[in-house]
Amino acid sequence: MMYHHQNQNENGSLERMRINGDIGSNSPNSIRLLGSPRGNHMPDNYEDLPLDFNHIIFTSLEKYLPSHVINLSRDLKAHYMSNILLRYLPHSERIRTQKHKEYRRKIMLNYPPLHKEIYTIHSENFFAPSFLRAIKENTPASFRSIMAEPARGIYTFEMFRPQFCEMLVSEVDNFERWVHETKFRIMRPNTMNQYGAVLDDFGLEAMLDRLMNDFISPIARVFFNEVGGSTLDSHHGFVVEYGTNRDVELGFHVDDSEVTLNICLGTQFSGGELFFRGVRCDEHVNTETQSGEIFDYSHVPGHAVLHRGRHRHGARPTISGNRINLILWCRSSAFREIKKYMSEFPSWCGECRRKKKERERISIAATQEELLKRELKSAS
Repeated sequence: MMYHHQNQNENGSLERMRINGDIGSNSPNSIRLLGSPRGNHMPDNYEDLPLDFNHIIFTSLEKYLPSHVINLSRDLKAHYMSNILLRYLPHSERIRTQKHKEYRRKIMLNYPPLHKEIYTIHSENFFAPSFLRAIKENTPASFRSIMAEPARGIYTFEMFRPQFCEMLVSEVDNFERWVHETKFRIMRPNTMNQYGAVLDDFGLEAMLDRLMNDFISPIARVFFNEVGGSTLDSHHGFVVEYGTNRDVELGFHVDDSEVTLNICLGTQFSGGELFFRGVRCDEHVNTETQSGEIFDYSHVPGHAVLHRGRHRHGARPTISGNRINLILWCRSSAFREIKKYMSEFPSWCGECRRKKKERERISIAATQEELLKRELKSAS
């Protein structure tokens, strides 16, 4: 069990819930969340409890708790939510996570940062003035004023100042030199990239948390609400490097995220365009691309691309120079739990929409044919 802390006077309540099948079972029918959040509910703060998951995830999930759980103590609510989260973290994965914590601790104790000022967000120094104004206004109109939507669900905008891009690139270079000099074996961002680094692993996790919560979540609530954009509660942040003596291209894939932020940090390069081929759910991820789903994007240093994690994409070869990008996979625990028991075709999947329209077309055609038969029969 991932969560153990429990007040002694609540043992009876917990035991009754176990007997009723509400806690202690991994059945989707016994432990599940509401389909939509409670609008006026103020969640508890779980920061001081001994949790094996980020306390922010519990605060986010609480708004989705069913009626028989929502008014229980923090301990019991945490226990209930832990059982839900355990579905994503089997025993082998928990061991891997513990090893990763130890790996990260070793780096944090030994790696000397080069630019300490980038480890906490300084808005005026980090962000382009237009982006900062839009975030401060915090309205759909202000977001749209700085964004282009060159293809459905793909938003591009200027985000970072050149000086910040340069500092982050030099920080990553410094980390790579330290890794080489100390012969420290690091974990790369994912199975697709042989170069690059996980920023969370060497001290930038808190900065990226704030980047997601304060600067990306307000935008995601507006443009990606149907895929968990309003409940983002965790992230995976990393840089990827393409070009000379680096990765050359990136194959066709979807991200392990609800919303992906992709920012070009530079430096001098040609090629490396992103190609997008439509949004797909798990069932339709390998289906054919429709003509209206084809879109290619050329990177601009300091500019961001924001899209659904399930938007299929890849990167063309970087022909010359070196390209470095910051990637932030933003995730929603609530959306991941809820979508498991959604029976309807998701509206955000291009293939589901196409099939639904085709089904409606066939139904309308059949109805019209039946009416025509009745009219002809009546006329005769």
